[in-house]
Amino acid sequence: MNRNIILYCYLAVLTVLVVVLSVKVFSKKSCNRTEGPAVIANVQDGSKMPVAYINLDTLLTQYTFAIEANDRLMSKQESARATFTTKARTLQNEMADFQRKLETNAFLSRDRAEKEQQRLLKKQQELEQLEDQLSQDILVENQKLNKQLRDTLDAFLKEYNANAGYQIILANAQSDNILLAQPGYDITPEVVSALNKRYTK
Repeated sequence: MNRNIILYCYLAVLTVLVVVLSVKVFSKKSCNRTEGPAVIANVQDGSKMPVAYINLDTLLTQYTFAIEANDRLMSKQESARATFTTKARTLQNEMADFQRKLETNAFLSRDRAEKEQQRLLKKQQELEQLEDQLSQDILVENQKLNKQLRDTLDAFLKEYNANAGYQIILANAQSDNILLAQPGYDITPEVVSALNKRYTK
């Protein structure tokens, strides 16, 4: 009976020792795996992680579709601004003329003056509505172009990544998302080049 108890105690102690040693060994291995120099060495050896990123600022300034879309949007904004400015200037002149007629008693009757004032107020309201409408049109156009750009990029990256084999492709804008990366992880130049070739075709 005593021998069995001693044997069980011996086995229990042995099991605890094995568990402790296992934890120490595995924790040491995992620490070594996550050390910076080891990761850097792997990258320098050419065995990169299956991760890449695209610089969106560069993409938007070098991708022909994005450049043309931006030009179209800017042209629409300029046209809207010119339309609004012309109408605003006309209204301003009419209001100045109305004020001048009031000061010189040029209106034949008070009723005529009030009608002219109501007309100008209505015109001012219409101008404010036009400004809101033009701003909304620009916003809708901008959203539409952004969606086209995003859809184009998504479709291209699915096709591109079939051969590239990345697990994740990140987007970086003004270095907000990626503070530091090895040059080999930036695939912007090849993506822009391929996109421009497709767009030209």
